Order: sequence, then C-alpha cells, then structure tokens
Amino acid sequence: MKWEILDTEGQFLKLLESGGSFAVFKHSTRCSVSSVAKNRIERDWDLDIPIFYLDLIKFRAISNLIADKAHIEHQSPQLILFKDGLPIYDASHNAIIVSEVKEALLI
Repeated sequence: MKWEILDTEGQFLKLLESGGSFAVFKHSTRCSVSSVAKNRIERDWDLDIPIFYLDLIKFRAISNLIADKAHIEHQSPQLILFKDGLPIYDASHNAIIVSEVKEALLI
C-alpha cells in the first residue's frame, strides 16, 4: 500500500469536491494504539483507492475541518472512508477493520 500525505485544508476540500472514493487515517504519532491501528491497516490494505495519512500532532486543524465537514466526532486513531463527498465508514481504535471498509465500498 502507499500512503498519501494529507497536509493542507485545501487538499482535503479538493478531495471532497472530486466525488471519488478515498480514505483518511488520523494518526497520533504519540499513541501506541494509533501505531497498532496503522500497522494493521498497512498489513491488510489491498483496496484500489487512495488512503491519506494525517499526522494529528502537526495538522490538528485539518482533523478539525474533517470532523466539521463529515459531521463525525474527532477520534484518534480514526479511519474515515469518503465516497461522493460523503463519509460512508468511520471507525476508531481497534474497531478499524479493513474488511469492513471493503464492504462499505460495495454498498
């Protein structure tokens, strides 16, 4: 898998406007639970959609924008899947399961 870096608010807004499918992983570099979730995603991710890595320590304002636009409470770690500009999957901590992301894309 290949992480794309999410590091500007404008970048996120363009992704929403694109209408395609993409995922955002909110990661705290200071949290061991977040590191475990990131490793599980890296091990299991075989989807053909972009997945964006958001460093919450450096870019908390982007996380707040995502929470506002998606109407989803911020958590860390957190994986949010967007399709057609709308969130269709949201999970945090140990509830992040790649097979559920796949199912959400099929609905």
